[in-house]
Amino acid sequence: MNDAINRIVSADHHDPFSFLGVHKSGQAQRELVFRTFQPHAAEVSLLVFNETVAMEKCHPEGIFQCTVKNRINDGFINPFDYRYRINFHDGNQITINDPYGFSPQLDETDRYLFNAGTNYRIYDNLGSHLRCINNIDGVLFRVWAPAARAVSVIGNFNGWDGRVHQFRTLGSSGIWELFIPNLKEGEYYKYHIRTQSGDILIKSDPFQFYGELRPNTASVVRNIDRYQWADGNWQQKKAVTPSYDKPMAIYEVHAGSWQRDPSNNDRFLTFHELADYLIPYVKDLGFTHIELMPVMEHPLDESWGYQVTGAFSLTSRYGTPEDFKYFVDRCHQADIGVILDWVPAHFPKDSYSLARFDGTALYEHEDPRKGAHPEWGTYIFNYGRNEVSNYLISNALFWLDKYHIDGLRVDAVASMLYLDYSRKDGEWLPNRYGGRENLEAIEFIKHLNSIIYDHFPNTLMIAEESTSFYGVSKPADQGGLGFGYKWNMGWMNDILSYFAKDPIYRRYHHNSLTFSIMYAFSENFILPLSHDEVVHGKCSLIEKMPGDEWQKFANLRLLFLAMWMHPGKKLLFMGGEFGQWSEWYCKRSLDWHLVQEGSYHYKLKTFVKTLNHIYADNQCLYELDFNYEGFKWLDLEDRDNSIICFARYSRNRQDHLVCILNFTPQTFSRYTVALPTGRRYKQLLCSDAKEFGGSDKNEERIIVPVNKPYAQGLYQAEISVAPLAGIILQPID
Repeated sequence: MNDAINRIVSADHHDPFSFLGVHKSGQAQRELVFRTFQPHAAEVSLLVFNETVAMEKCHPEGIFQCTVKNRINDGFINPFDYRYRINFHDGNQITINDPYGFSPQLDETDRYLFNAGTNYRIYDNLGSHLRCINNIDGVLFRVWAPAARAVSVIGNFNGWDGRVHQFRTLGSSGIWELFIPNLKEGEYYKYHIRTQSGDILIKSDPFQFYGELRPNTASVVRNIDRYQWADGNWQQKKAVTPSYDKPMAIYEVHAGSWQRDPSNNDRFLTFHELADYLIPYVKDLGFTHIELMPVMEHPLDESWGYQVTGAFSLTSRYGTPEDFKYFVDRCHQADIGVILDWVPAHFPKDSYSLARFDGTALYEHEDPRKGAHPEWGTYIFNYGRNEVSNYLISNALFWLDKYHIDGLRVDAVASMLYLDYSRKDGEWLPNRYGGRENLEAIEFIKHLNSIIYDHFPNTLMIAEESTSFYGVSKPADQGGLGFGYKWNMGWMNDILSYFAKDPIYRRYHHNSLTFSIMYAFSENFILPLSHDEVVHGKCSLIEKMPGDEWQKFANLRLLFLAMWMHPGKKLLFMGGEFGQWSEWYCKRSLDWHLVQEGSYHYKLKTFVKTLNHIYADNQCLYELDFNYEGFKWLDLEDRDNSIICFARYSRNRQDHLVCILNFTPQTFSRYTVALPTGRRYKQLLCSDAKEFGGSDKNEERIIVPVNKPYAQGLYQAEISVAPLAGIILQPID
């Protein structure tokens, strides 16, 4: 008895239910002993059998006890038929149901599946959930902390005192649980964890659905199931239309800096507000998807969301879960998909978050050679631990399930695949075969993608992967990783390096233009011009371009045209579409003042809009993106003039477009171009048009091919080619 009391008053008990609550006693166990621990109470009374019984304070720290005769003839008192009336020293009084009168609520099957790594909806079990148990409303808390000696929940409701609401452990599952009656939505809370060494850790809930606005870090009890969705048509269409042979032009957005409210201290817009501005803008420009940089809770604005501390929690920077659901719903009603950046590669070392959660390396590895990123100062998930794998896979499913997200762009996949990523010799441990591949991470990724596609077919699973690892976008059952798409980082590096060069030297780097086609169909590629290319001294896209102002804009239009005509889906980071001069900075809005009608910036935006509409209207630009039959070189060898020419095809070979790209400021009045057919062609687009800010030197006329082979074409014609310009030709007969 004394040992139990000492452990209770010290918040050091793994099963406080064995002492607190109501227990049989006496001869034939016909008496009932009630015990409660109320360290802040002056007096406590028991309300039972329509009587009020004063309870004795049997320990100076606040343990109260009383014994009453059981008036139930056969059996035990219904534990929900008694309450405590508590008088505090400050004169306040409350009446509560006893948290220690409830039986365990998580069944053994759910525990088993979690420990096996296959409880894919574990977010319905762990964390804080509003529940009605035996007609009593309250909040059910659960947390996984297998190495903890004791766990409590603290909040305003108990004076942030870890002694008041101590959890029970559920067998060998490592899960701790407590139902607190009468708690309401909106309560702030954290977990109070005693480690095996006796230290106290104060942790946010890894499964919180919402949290305090930074820099505060408490979790918030939140019901996220109230929203009434109106995107049924979108969901039906998505279910029957796979994305691979459809147009996909993605607009990448950082929600905190696309636009802010200058009239109110430059505050963030909520997602409810962004829906009124961002969605019409994206729709007008013709983008098919919005990709949001991480919207999960994170402590530091400058991390852009990539150092996640609340993987299940919408960051409170941008409003409420309902605001975000409204935004996604409005996107779907406008036929715009929503992709989230998702970060399973690492997590930050903040003491209130996952790091050494129960005093041990729970989510990470104990050995820093496997469990820490030296470059980023973060921890690496232990993918081989079933519960950690379950945590991550259920988190991916959570955003698809609860928020109707259409896809996940998985960040930093290369860092997951290789044990020696960003490490020197001696700083990493080889796998069991002596190799550098992270076998546990590879298995986790395959498991992740298989489960995602099983639960949510046609989800866009996109890998940001920068190496030549085999089969990133090949099915897992065919030896691949199982992603749907992979970012084409090789194309991005080559094309930006090429465009940064003065045109006079481009002839010496012609392979940078043509090499990407060698591997363009080895994966399902997305061509990215992402946020990573316009920060940290890399300059904005427009500033990367050489020459004077006119040449910079001409080069950027040419880059966009080359990108939109190249096989693969498209991604462009915000601000690039109008040529923002300054690098992107996460703490200020884009420079919208530049986009005045008639300016180069306005005309560049018009060009991107035109590109997107041509892209969507021509099947040959997307239907065979991942098949060599969708592309044909017509002339790739004119390095002296830095001009290339190729055709894009749909499944119907009659449906094609021809693209001619001139990467020099030289005007060609009679340039011989190879053509694939003898049909007449018209100019569908020229990036040098006046409406786009060009010199308007190109002639718009009907082109009649000559029946004579040239380069890789069966026909040829002479055309005018404007400086630093691209032309799209369309057959008309």
